Amino acid sequence: MRIVSLLWPRSLRGQVLLAIALALFLAQGIGALLIYRAQHERLEGALVHNAAYRLASAVRDGDAPAARASDTGRPGPPPRRFGRVEYADATPQLAGDLRQAEDESELRETLAEQDVAPTEVVIIRRSIAADPLSRKRLARRSMRHDDPLPDDVLIAAIRVQGSPQWLVARVFVPPAERLLLTTLLGQTLFIYAVLVSAMWLLLRRITRPLAALTARLERFAETRDPDGQLLAEGPDDIARLIAAHNAMEDRIALLLDEKDVMLGAIGHDLKTPLAALRVRIESVDDEGERARMAATIEDITRTLDDILSLARVGRPSDPVERTELAALVLSVVEEYEDMGQPVDLGETTRVALPLRPTWIRRALRNLIGNALRYGARATVSVTREGGAAVIRIADEGPGIPDDQIARMLEPFTRGDPSRNSETGGAGLGLTLARAIAEQHGGTLTLANRTDGAGRVTGLEAVLRLPV
Repeated sequence: MRIVSLLWPRSLRGQVLLAIALALFLAQGIGALLIYRAQHERLEGALVHNAAYRLASAVRDGDAPAARASDTGRPGPPPRRFGRVEYADATPQLAGDLRQAEDESELRETLAEQDVAPTEVVIIRRSIAADPLSRKRLARRSMRHDDPLPDDVLIAAIRVQGSPQWLVARVFVPPAERLLLTTLLGQTLFIYAVLVSAMWLLLRRITRPLAALTARLERFAETRDPDGQLLAEGPDDIARLIAAHNAMEDRIALLLDEKDVMLGAIGHDLKTPLAALRVRIESVDDEGERARMAATIEDITRTLDDILSLARVGRPSDPVERTELAALVLSVVEEYEDMGQPVDLGETTRVALPLRPTWIRRALRNLIGNALRYGARATVSVTREGGAAVIRIADEGPGIPDDQIARMLEPFTRGDPSRNSETGGAGLGLTLARAIAEQHGGTLTLANRTDGAGRVTGLEAVLRLPV
């Protein structure tokens, strides 16, 4: 099954062509078998009738051994009529020869119609090379004719009542069977060439717009850009599909534009009163209360920024730039070092790749901040593994239960259910980091780190970006 799955084509065109080829092979094979069987039976019948005519003529003409017996009662010498019928003291069947039962039955019926009732009938089929008499006769014939030489000879022998000898007739099998097989093979190849070529052209007309539509879908999924839509061409069904897809793209682009406008309005309308609140809390006399109010406003602002960033990550406005990733990671680590945060730079490898630096910085800050919040210390490394650049952020915290790791990447999910000033946030940091990784064609995965005894020593976030 594995070999079949590997050989089976994956494209629509290949699968349809293979299905047609297999169906044609089956149908042509059955037809060829029936034609060959009918032609073979007709040829066998002609050979048997030829042999029956020769044998019956010999019996009727008094050429049988019983008719030529001498006065002593012994058969006279056989006539030298090699081209018609020979005489033999024993059956012509040799060791290894197979008797043709159906042909023998047909020979008896044919002879009976000509008033000849043999006591014994033997029919065998032998190659020319194994029959000396046939080789001699064929050698004389090849000197006079340029016809294709046969390969086999049909030997029919009968013994009539009162005769101790056999009448033997040899009939060469014409090379019609070989010609028939060659004709059937040529016919099959011709039908294959015509039909498969026609289907290939038809499928090409169908699959070309489908392939273009697939490429367009992939591009739109990546950029959300409605420019560059396809023309509705090809068969009516395909053209209608392309037209429906273009309409869907327009609708999606319109909804995304409306969403951006709405988010911009929300961000403006919320940040303005938050800024006013930040100014007004300065009039609060209680310093502790003022600090708590400022932290709450900061938490709301940070959450609002995460929500707006997550909503806009699918339609980035900044261009892709070829960036040296190790230098970018170093600059982010230095920001935390300048603030006195325990962030270390581990192994680094120089990797240059196209990316959006602003968004990658945002993802790194979220991951490092998450590591500091729950793991006290963060270690960041950059390596290249195959065709991907890999950023690892490891902490020294308690890790995450294995059954909750996947859920931690969902929006508004936090490892610490409490929402205090120490571990505040709305649970969007990991979700935003994953969205940024997917925006660059990469992935974000989380895994617990363990020591030799299997104890969890922290959590590791792995950000993979294709080079």
